[in-house]
Amino acid sequence: MSERQSPPRRSPEYVWLITGTLTALAVVFSVLLAVRHPGWSDHWLAALLALPFFIVLGIGLRYVQIRRHGVALGLLEIPLVIGFYFAPAVLVVMVSATAMLIKQFRLNRKPPPDKLAFNVARAAAAAATAGIVLEILPPINGTGPMTWIVLGVAVTVHTLVTLFAVAAVMAAVQGLQAGVETIRVGWVALLAAEVCIVIGLVFTIALDTTWWAAVLLFVLAAVLTLAYRSYSDFLRQHHTLAELYELANAVVESGQDVTLIDSLLVRARALMQSEYATIRLPASGRYPEVLLTSKIEAQGLLDFSPTPAALTERATAGRRSVAVGSQIATDQDLLPVVREAKVKDCIVVPLRSGQAVIGTLEMVNRLGDLKHFTTSDVQVVETIAAHAAAAVENSRLVERLRYDAYHDRLTALPNRRRVIDALTEAVKIRTGGEVVAVILFDVDGLRDVNESMGHDAGDKLLAEVAGRLGKIAGPGALVGRIGGDEFVVTLRAESTEETVRLATEMREQLRGPMAVGTLTLDVDTAAGVAVQPDHGDDPDALLRRAELAANAAKALPYGVQLFHPALESRAVRRLGLAADLRRALDSGQLEVHFQPKVTIQDRHLIGVECLARWQHPAHGEVSPEDFVAVAEHTGQLHRLTEVVLTAGLRHCQEWADAGRPLSIAVNLSARTLLDPRFPDQVHELLKQYRVPPHQVTFEISEPNMLGEIERALPTLYRLRDLGVRLSVDDFGTGASSLSYLRQLPVHEVKIDDSFVQGMATDSGDLAIVRAVIGLSREFGLTVVAEGIESELTFDLLAELGCEIGQGYFFSRPLPVERLNTWLSAQTEPEETPTGEVRRLRAVG
Repeated sequence: MSERQSPPRRSPEYVWLITGTLTALAVVFSVLLAVRHPGWSDHWLAALLALPFFIVLGIGLRYVQIRRHGVALGLLEIPLVIGFYFAPAVLVVMVSATAMLIKQFRLNRKPPPDKLAFNVARAAAAAATAGIVLEILPPINGTGPMTWIVLGVAVTVHTLVTLFAVAAVMAAVQGLQAGVETIRVGWVALLAAEVCIVIGLVFTIALDTTWWAAVLLFVLAAVLTLAYRSYSDFLRQHHTLAELYELANAVVESGQDVTLIDSLLVRARALMQSEYATIRLPASGRYPEVLLTSKIEAQGLLDFSPTPAALTERATAGRRSVAVGSQIATDQDLLPVVREAKVKDCIVVPLRSGQAVIGTLEMVNRLGDLKHFTTSDVQVVETIAAHAAAAVENSRLVERLRYDAYHDRLTALPNRRRVIDALTEAVKIRTGGEVVAVILFDVDGLRDVNESMGHDAGDKLLAEVAGRLGKIAGPGALVGRIGGDEFVVTLRAESTEETVRLATEMREQLRGPMAVGTLTLDVDTAAGVAVQPDHGDDPDALLRRAELAANAAKALPYGVQLFHPALESRAVRRLGLAADLRRALDSGQLEVHFQPKVTIQDRHLIGVECLARWQHPAHGEVSPEDFVAVAEHTGQLHRLTEVVLTAGLRHCQEWADAGRPLSIAVNLSARTLLDPRFPDQVHELLKQYRVPPHQVTFEISEPNMLGEIERALPTLYRLRDLGVRLSVDDFGTGASSLSYLRQLPVHEVKIDDSFVQGMATDSGDLAIVRAVIGLSREFGLTVVAEGIESELTFDLLAELGCEIGQGYFFSRPLPVERLNTWLSAQTEPEETPTGEVRRLRAVG
């Protein structure tokens, strides 16, 4: 990350130059004022009595933050107006300078010499200049409007001199831009000064009438001071809450780690008015260490932290906030450490994820002349840290899910989707004399290993093959796992013949003994080869043809097969299957089975999923994946969906008439959602069978939606407007799950069974299920878990708060007659506040 350091501070000699000029101005003007009023010393008692008021009203300042410094908003103009009216101006100069000197020592036992000298000189010069203005203007006579104007102008000059003196120091030390900015925002102080001048004039008129008014004015001044302080505190609290709200919104809108941390640190530092804001995330797993700091006036983030290590260690080890400063009573034993590091005050708050500490948020050096961190500031930083911790965890979770969507969990290799994306980019670049090669390796004997030694041994074998293939392929190739025992290598080669030679060499190197536990196995592979442009430009087609070639290679002694068109003769069988499917749909041979869906917390039967089944007269049972794919490619998908939906609605009406109301769920393909007539068809069927729309759920498979989301959205919104429920099926297996959840008008998320079935034994699957349930709650979606096959999985889902489940643990998909029998045998009626429902008598 690039960074830019803050502009260097100039030598303190510039400050002394300005201080000297102000001192000379104060001395010269004070001498002139003393000469003009030779009896000024006779009023020393009044000056002595006025001194406490100058001190108190000067200390009660409030600051509006401007970069590193604050613009003072106080009540000092009130005693100045009274002083200039009742006492010689030279005494007012002395009292102002003395009050400033006392104030500096009260706020800091050892104030920096340059700062002390400048502030005292500034106070004296401003008062002396105001006194000279009084001498130039008409003399004060009574308390009429002319006196108001004279005193108002003089005290306004005092404020202007103060403002320009501060701007001069800012320009000299930090650059001209800082000085210009100080003057630009000085209107706040000037406006406050004018209000105080008016109050001072009112006090002056009252005191001129009778000195007994001092008692009432003292009470009024105390009330005004308290009201002013309360109002300024209220404004500051309101500002803090507003900034916290803006910070929370900024954190939510930041999706990437760098954007997140940049937005968080800059806003947090501005909110706390600190010089430094640091976020520290130790290395964890595949996440590298992060140490980034936002510094006042620095552009970009810096890679260092001024926080002493002892504070960070205590906050991390103790899992509590650590705050050190002059205004904070806790952790005082670390004050010497902070002072040694040349830090004024510091707050370190741990970032928590559950019981674990994943990092720290650190604020260093509260800015402003009278500003120090307090106990209330610790609470604000803790609030910011809570937002930061949640945002970091969510960001990491999104990254994990995105990584998992593109990578195989077992081998960490790119999965099919990632390989297809890489091929898509590769085939776009045509290079003369080169081909894009796809080499698919099918591991032979994996099923035997799983059956004889267990799936753990099979997983170890696959991991060994993945590691060996990664070394063999070399740095210029992409190695991925696209199936249970299928690995693919994509690379650029000189020719088709060179690709076949490379495939043969890789296969020979893959062969050989592999250690699996205490056994050494000889593992063989079959390699299929497809190249672009000889075998097409479509990435899916290249992969499919490489798979066909690998299947053919299993029958060859040398185990390597280059794709040729004859291998696609299987497509002829699919054409015949398509004709049979049409006849099956027309004659009612296609059956619809129903799998129960049960609420996990109270085991209420709430609905069924409608699943198509086909018993072919010649081929036997045809898998749904096969005939659905055939229906998609031959234009019969609409008819297939209509058959399943009609059967579901008809039985839904029958169950309702029998006093057993059940909802139904029907799977939809992305191709169906591209048909604008489909919502109208659904509406007519709902009216025909008198089924309430909310009892129908359409499940959209997430992987099938990739690339079609924009075109399918109008249909999805029309279906939602009909009142039917929409569900994202196979959630977690696609590439853009989280972004689609915000874009799709869905009511439900269905966790893919591959995660549910493994969650009882695989901590990774359990973490993904927990994360999906948590994210779905944030989106206000119902969560359905499919593939529940054991009581342990059922109990884990109940603990995680999953609402609905289905799987063999409750029942297999059943024909309607067997389902009705199952309903009578396995469920019993139960009265609920919403009516009678069916409850499972026993599960398992």
